[in-house]
Amino acid sequence: MPRAAGLLWLLLPGLAALEPLSVGLAIGVASALTGYLTHPSFYCSYVECCPSAGKRLNATALKVQLNTKLFGQHLAKDVVLKAVMGFSSNPSPKKPLTLSLHGWAGTGKNFLSQILAEHVHPAGLRSKFVHLFLATLHFPHDNQVEVYKEQLQNWIRGNVSACPHSVFIFDEMDKMHPGLIDAIKPFLDYYEQVDGVSYRKAIFIFLSNAGGDLINKAALDFWTSGKRREEIQLKDLEPMLSVGVFNNKNSGLWHSSLIDRNLIDYFVPFLPLEHKHVKMCIRAEMIARGYAVDEEIVQAVADEMTFFPKEEKIYSDKGCKTVQAKLDIHEDIAMRFTKAKG
Repeated sequence: MPRAAGLLWLLLPGLAALEPLSVGLAIGVASALTGYLTHPSFYCSYVECCPSAGKRLNATALKVQLNTKLFGQHLAKDVVLKAVMGFSSNPSPKKPLTLSLHGWAGTGKNFLSQILAEHVHPAGLRSKFVHLFLATLHFPHDNQVEVYKEQLQNWIRGNVSACPHSVFIFDEMDKMHPGLIDAIKPFLDYYEQVDGVSYRKAIFIFLSNAGGDLINKAALDFWTSGKRREEIQLKDLEPMLSVGVFNNKNSGLWHSSLIDRNLIDYFVPFLPLEHKHVKMCIRAEMIARGYAVDEEIVQAVADEMTFFPKEEKIYSDKGCKTVQAKLDIHEDIAMRFTKAKG
């Protein structure tokens, strides 16, 4: 009603010359117009709003995007899809959803976190409700850890107060100062509220290269024994991964209370990528650039990647991380091939 009064004030000079019936009609129109303009369905079509409490994620759309854009990661896709959809459909979760994604560079950890963020908040990493922290950028100095702890707590508290469905992504966890991440432990625990704020509908995602060696060894052991990578199950890796990360001094989760108190819901392993997965990445990048897929270029780019172990050359040592740069070299050929196809 205050906004309606403000609008009426602007109309007063004209209203003075009108009859009482006309004045009453003008007030009604002003009130109706103000109500329409401030209604969430209209207002939120122009300004980003925090999702309403009853809004659920689109499981079908999320599954399709994961299947078409994330390659070679059957475990990560399955675990994250089930975890996120279960969390989203629960009207009163007991704690925030906390995921820890582990694997070598280029295996899709950042990509998956971006996809997930976009399904919670359509603007993704551009959303004011999605917060990305880089250890080397935001927490660079050893002697400032106590300051970082306070800043981190204040930032999370303020943003969850503004939007309970906030998403927090912590990248480079393997470079984070040990003990720093424990500052957010109260927010991840099973408390209904902390200082009057509920964190139960927020999502926290940790990204780390720590544990990548353990995952790679397990994948290679499966390959050596003649088993398909799709036979690897979460139970084959998660216990080993959580213990390995907890005891890894080069991990921001080293001896962390988040692990000790079982506050991380899932340790999600990202497997090393094989030749066929790298080729899938190359094809997807060509399509994203508007090029027709030329299998000769796909093979040429794949041949420029390096693989391990040294003799067998099964897995890409950089995943798909350098695909874009490698494809740049072949861009002229790709453009000519696309024009010829067109």
